[in-house]
Formats: sequence, structure tokens, C-alpha cells
Amino acid sequence: MPQIPIIMPQLGESIAEATIVRLLVKDGDQVQADQDIMEVETNKATMNVVSPCPGKLEKFLVKLNESYPVGAVLGYLDASAEDAARLGLDRPAEECAEKCEPAAEQGSKSPFSGKQRGVEPTVRGLPVPANAVGASYMSPRMKARMDELGLHAADLSGVAGSGAAGRVTIKDFEKFLANLEKNKLTQASSMRVAVADAMRRSWTRPIATVALPVCLDTVLVHRKTCDPKPGPALYALRALALALSENSATAGRLIGNKIVHPSSIDVGFAVEAEDGVLVPVIRNADKKPLKEMVERYNELIELARQRRLPSDATGGSIATITNFGTFGLTWATPIPLPEQTLVLGMGAGRLVPSWDAKKAQFVPVMEANMTLSFDHRVLDGGAAGRLLSRIASLLAQPEKL
Repeated sequence: MPQIPIIMPQLGESIAEATIVRLLVKDGDQVQADQDIMEVETNKATMNVVSPCPGKLEKFLVKLNESYPVGAVLGYLDASAEDAARLGLDRPAEECAEKCEPAAEQGSKSPFSGKQRGVEPTVRGLPVPANAVGASYMSPRMKARMDELGLHAADLSGVAGSGAAGRVTIKDFEKFLANLEKNKLTQASSMRVAVADAMRRSWTRPIATVALPVCLDTVLVHRKTCDPKPGPALYALRALALALSENSATAGRLIGNKIVHPSSIDVGFAVEAEDGVLVPVIRNADKKPLKEMVERYNELIELARQRRLPSDATGGSIATITNFGTFGLTWATPIPLPEQTLVLGMGAGRLVPSWDAKKAQFVPVMEANMTLSFDHRVLDGGAAGRLLSRIASLLAQPEKL
């Protein structure tokens, strides 16, 4: 009876690895074609690996809570010769073993103990991370040691160097590692590592922020007339999409000496998930009226919290909305994703006095600070300020969104 390899599939664009979360069957169980046999977790979602054909599970080669790259052999399935031949899965296990490294040899190793796996964290829709390069000088020996442990120059920002001109020597580095072992250490989740990598790459650009207090009274009045009711961030998302459709260059990316304009106005919105942030995307947000976006928006929030976002709702967005006001914050400076030029932030609403010229007196209004963080290579303060002012003017007429 032929043994069919169970291969870690490609679970999405730019996904290079997945962590084994749960085994849904055990060795010796009979399984059907396309039956879920294990649950795996990528940086952005939880998914299932299915059986390639009917048969008996011979053995798993994986360990729980360890990561394995796409193409790794996760186990073997005893299948009938007929099923194996019909599905084109009749290669002997030995042949597969020559071409596919067993999963047991590809799993991750514990921090600071030998060479780690050669798979880097990824975020669906974002470029596969490149190795970070420190701003200060590092000797080839230091770089080799850091590569061996999967560390970046930013991880050594708190190390006092004893070398010439304050350089961190290999002795300083090894002392730093030894001191780390004396502290409580917990494994960072794949999502946390991915977020850290994205922010590290984002910060290689000059990021600036402008802000504007925006009156939300008209938005709140309009919201009462809607069923279902749009969230405040969705109003801002729609306003941003319309503003960008009027001048897409403001959301363009600088590549060499060219501004690459977006082909469509796809806008993401930040959703807090366990140990990280996910960014679902609403496609062509400039072409869909606000009332048509509410159901999809709410659906994506729930899917993001479950870490089960569909592939068509992740990656490829040109800007992001983040409602940091949900945490009671009135002001913040969010950082745009590496593939984006700008991120719009929305603070908590507060009742503040505003001068009413007609009444010749101060009246209370609901006001929130809106911030626009941007890549200063693409936008200057004036262009960013005009964009933010346009968003505010659109929010003042919510019935037109």
C-alpha cells in the first residue's frame, strides 16, 4: 500500500510557514479525502490542512506549537494504489523524502540555542520581510552570530558597547545574551513577530504626522437615522476613500524616482486581535456608498477577531484607518504599514466649547482629533494638511458619503 506524504500547503500569498495548533485525528485513524486533519496558524489566520485522499493515517511528523515551512512533509497516509494513481499521488515515500525535507527537521528551535529555522515571519499581502540592517557598525563575526540567533540590530539598542567609539563587541553581545537568560522569557507569537518586523521596516522611512480637531455632531445625527448604524471609523474610511479618489498621488508609493499611483482605492482598517492587530480591507471603497459597506465592515471585524479573514480581504490596501479613540486616547501617532504611504487615526470624541458666531456664544460640540501619519518622502505637510482638511469637510456632510 503506497504511503502518500501530507505536505504543508501554500496557505496564502506570501505565507511561508504555519504553526501546528491542533491535531484533529491520530495515528491509525481512517480519513476521507479533503477531511480536516490538523489545524495550523499563520501570522494572520487559523486554517486547516486536509487529507489529500482517503486512507489510514500512518503517522504525523510534527510537534504542536512548532512552525513548519510550506512544502514540509507533515506526515504520511496509507492509501490504496488506485486512489494514489488516480490523484497522481503515487510517488514512493522514499522519492518524496529525497525532495522534501521532513517536517521534524524543519521545526523551529528554542530562542538563543543554535541556528533557528530559515523561515522568516510573513504577513499576508505584505512583502516577505528582508533581514534588517543595523545603523551602527557590526563586525562580520557579530552579524554571523546575530543571524544564527535570528536577531536584528534593533534588538541591541539597549546594549552599552565597550569597543572603540562605543561599538558593541562580540563580548558585549554574549554578556547581553547571558543576562537575558536570567530573566523571565516567553515566546513571542508569530503575529507579534510579524507586527514587529512590519514596524521595523516602516520606520526606515521618514514618518511625519499632522492633526486636526473635527466636529462629529453631523456624523452622530446622521448615524441615528441609519439601520444598521455605521461605526465612526467607517465614516472616516469612506471619507478617506473619496478624498484619495480625487487625488490618488497622495496615496502613491515612491519607488526610485517614480510615484506609483494605486490602481484602486482599497482601504484597510485596524482591528485589535489577540497579541496583535489585523487589517481587513474593503475593496474599491470610493465606489461603494456608506450604507452598502456597513454589513461587510461588521463581518470583517468579527472574522478578524477570530483570525479567519478570507484572502480577498487582506493585503494590497493603499491606506489604513485606525480608531485609537476606542482606548480612550485623544491623540496618537500611528505608523503606516511598509506598503502604504499613510494611515488615518481617529481619537476619542469629547464635548468641547466651540464659538457660535450666530449665537455670539460658546456652545458644546462633540469633537475628535484626527491624525494623518505619512511618508514624508511622498507628501509634505501642506499636501497632508489639505488631505486631512478634505476628509473633515466630507465628514461634515455624512449624507453624501
